Amino acid sequence: MASNRARALRMNPTDAESRLWRALRRRQVGGARFRRQVPIGPYVADFACLSAQLIVELDGGLHTKHATDDARRDLWFAERGYRTLRLWNNEVFDNLDGVI
Repeated sequence: MASNRARALRMNPTDAESRLWRALRRRQVGGARFRRQVPIGPYVADFACLSAQLIVELDGGLHTKHATDDARRDLWFAERGYRTLRLWNNEVFDNLDGVI
C-alpha cells in the first residue's frame, strides 16, 4: 500500500531529499505548502505541492535504468492534472538556490 511505503520513505530519506526538504518545508518557497513522500494514487511522490498540482521528483543514478517507469509515472500524474519536475540529486547539492 502506498501510504505504508510513504511512511517508510519519510523515515529514511536520502541526503538529497533531506537537503531539499529543509528548503521546502514551512512554506519557505513562495508560501507554497509542500509535503514529502506523498501517496498519490498508486505512487509515492518525493515532494508535492497539492494546491499547485506540482510534483518534484529527485533522481539518482539508478533512475537512468528506470526511465520507462518514470515516464509511466509522469504520464499518470499528467493525466490527473499534475506537473512533474524531475531533478538530479547532484543539482540539489551543487545548486540548491537554482533548484528553488
